[in-house]
Amino acid sequence: MHRRLATALAASALALTGVVGTATAADAAPADKARVLASWTQTSASSYSLWSAARANQSAWAAYGFDWTTDHCSSSPDNPFGFPFSTSCARHDFGYRNYKAMGTFDANKARLDSAFYEDLKRVCANYGGATKTACNSTAWTYYQAVRAFG
Repeated sequence: MHRRLATALAASALALTGVVGTATAADAAPADKARVLASWTQTSASSYSLWSAARANQSAWAAYGFDWTTDHCSSSPDNPFGFPFSTSCARHDFGYRNYKAMGTFDANKARLDSAFYEDLKRVCANYGGATKTACNSTAWTYYQAVRAFG
């Protein structure tokens, strides 16, 4: 009788521990990490905005273990000809680093590079005339570089 009671109590304790463990945000986070990462690395302006908000509040996403490090535009200028490409490069780094860590980089590289190009074009949309043309040309060059060497 004592043995069955002890076994039942142990089983109940394990079950309770499992329920409590899965109820926390930290334990639940890894299950949707790929979905969250995908939502932050699409080509749309809304995806960029979601990533930017998360970047500004990284501690809220700590349980996901995302790699937020960046070298911005690597060995290229972060602000070529005065065009502020630094944040676009940071999001590109975010996608590369995190998809590599998840082992799914090859399947996502083309989309990450396209998102980078769209981000750069959104920067260029703030200019007009010849300056916009120069910005778009520079954005195209950066995009071609990451496609070839990224």
